[in-house]
Amino acid sequence: YSMSAFSRLEKLGIRHPKPSPFIGNLTFFRQGFWESQLELRRLYGPLCGYYLGRRIFIVISEPKMIKQVLVENFSNFTNRTALGLEFKPVANSVLFLRDKRWEEVRGVLTPAFSPEKLNELTPLISQACDLLLAHLKGYAESGEAFDIQRCYCCYTTDVVASVAFGTQVDSWRAPEDPFVEHCRRFFQFSIPKPLLVLILSFPSIMVPLARILPNKNRDELNGFFNKLIRNVIALRDQQAAEERQRDFLQMVLDARNSSSPVGVEDFDIVREVFSSTKCQVDPSRQHPPRALSQPLSVDEVVGQAFIFLIAGYEIVTNTLSFATYLLATNPDCQEKLLREVDLFQEKHAAPEYCSLQEGLPYLDMVIAETLRMYPPAFRFTREAAQDLEVLGRRIPAGTVLEMAVGALHHDPEHWPSPEIFNPERFTDEAQQQRQPFTYLPFGAGPRSCLGVRLGLLEVKLTLLHILSKFRFQVCPKTQVPLQLESKSALGPKNGVYVKIVPR
Repeated sequence: YSMSAFSRLEKLGIRHPKPSPFIGNLTFFRQGFWESQLELRRLYGPLCGYYLGRRIFIVISEPKMIKQVLVENFSNFTNRTALGLEFKPVANSVLFLRDKRWEEVRGVLTPAFSPEKLNELTPLISQACDLLLAHLKGYAESGEAFDIQRCYCCYTTDVVASVAFGTQVDSWRAPEDPFVEHCRRFFQFSIPKPLLVLILSFPSIMVPLARILPNKNRDELNGFFNKLIRNVIALRDQQAAEERQRDFLQMVLDARNSSSPVGVEDFDIVREVFSSTKCQVDPSRQHPPRALSQPLSVDEVVGQAFIFLIAGYEIVTNTLSFATYLLATNPDCQEKLLREVDLFQEKHAAPEYCSLQEGLPYLDMVIAETLRMYPPAFRFTREAAQDLEVLGRRIPAGTVLEMAVGALHHDPEHWPSPEIFNPERFTDEAQQQRQPFTYLPFGAGPRSCLGVRLGLLEVKLTLLHILSKFRFQVCPKTQVPLQLESKSALGPKNGVYVKIVPR
């Protein structure tokens, strides 16, 4: 039993590190998935594999093969893999729903991320930005070095609270607020190492066992967020339509009973976002409605708000932290960006979704290059539903395919001098010449990131507000090069220490 699962990669002709009894290649990842992914690519090439416990993973960082999996053979690779121990709301979210139900819920949610709807969210994000600027002002006046990642954590918590959970908080002034407290606990939650080893070694016994064993922390977190959303839903159902706050939660509630007009062919928002800077028309207006087999349950509504918490908090916080670090350590790029910000501010008194989309090309390039160097979502998976041959390779049913985004973004063949920050890689001309599927910060194909527009809007709006008032500077406490950690998303290991100077 201890070694019987470990001959499958070899039979498929896929190179991999030597597995240990029971745990497979678990020790290979002890320094974190980010470093290990780059190491796997270096040692075993753009197609390789590993065993996590008894489970087989095939790692791909080859653009043509990635295209086959994510787009051309999408119907066979529709689902993401799950450990089976996800929090209940997370398991009910569009991130982990499977097959037909995933397609239905994704169809319901897609219109909520149209430019028109996002325009309604812009004031809520700007409101949270004002709180952030007030905190930053104190640091600018004192001239002291500080960890700006902590400020971004508070800020993104405020945004998630107002946009996804319909509740107002000021995490900076009220860190003991129950919402802030439970968010912090959710992100600190992790499975103890010995238990993880047992789960991976004996999944058929341990996963069902871990689900039924009492877990006070998990149940409290589930209960808190569930109750919060149920209370907001009850309150909004009593309000007249025009009194309800126009936020993401309300958009989901508006759509929960409606039929879904959007089909799989319109799910790839990422391609749309990266192929044009023009504001697109909402695809749901162009299709006749389709019926939902069952309305969204309250659990599923909670699930969508939860995924917002994970993406909005971790991914946005880390992207802002990395962008700040790169601008502070590349002052000439920062100066160029400051000029663009000033010009934009002269033209637009209050930024709207479309003006932000079209009026800040250099900021777009800075964010794109930040996401190339430090993609927070640096790995994602698809599960093979049936046996299939992809570019001459047999992929057995049940295999997990992992897209190695980090390794792909640091491949010198596609990105010369990959460790150098160079926003010019994302001029229109450079992008047209680049091989497709070499840049995947938000995935690709119909199951790519649903919230890409909102995430980019939040990062853009935040940097615009900050850089119109301050500039970033390195200081003796700034860690160069930045140390990284990669438990789930890629983030700075010890925060990002900078100084901030009034303009």
